[in-house]
Amino acid sequence: MSKVANVYYDGEVFRPEGPVDLEPNARYVISIEAAPARATQEVAPENGETAWDVLDRLTGSIEGPGDWASEHDHYLYGTPKRSGDPKE
Repeated sequence: MSKVANVYYDGEVFRPEGPVDLEPNARYVISIEAAPARATQEVAPENGETAWDVLDRLTGSIEGPGDWASEHDHYLYGTPKRSGDPKE
């Protein structure tokens, strides 16, 4: 069996960047190869906060119209609203 998984090494353990199809609590032999450099370097925050932590902390902290989700093109790009009511 051979599988490939992208991982991040935090100085103590390897953390997979996505789901892995492996049996938990089993022993595995791994081969380590440096990943190619990316155009934008991913950096782990120093405080240990993940992107999900930031999103969770900021959820509900910005006031805006109730139709942001359904009319995002209107608010981002100025397209006409899909609801047809320009006053909303």
